[in-house]
Amino acid sequence: MRIALVFHPRAQLRDHRVVAGTRKGRRALGCFRQAVLVLRWFLDGTRLAQLARDNRVSTSTVYRYLH
Repeated sequence: MRIALVFHPRAQLRDHRVVAGTRKGRRALGCFRQAVLVLRWFLDGTRLAQLARDNRVSTSTVYRYLH
């Protein structure tokens, strides 16, 4: 996966968190890692359980990030 592909969704996530007032350290994944997670799900069809293992978070956290 190209790194440049991640920058646009990462910036959108960051902007949304700023508007929502989310404090630092309150999310399980940072904006970059969350963007990579979502892109892997869309582009590769990676299963939720695999995404959870790769990011060391629960499956329910991955589900919330995707939906």
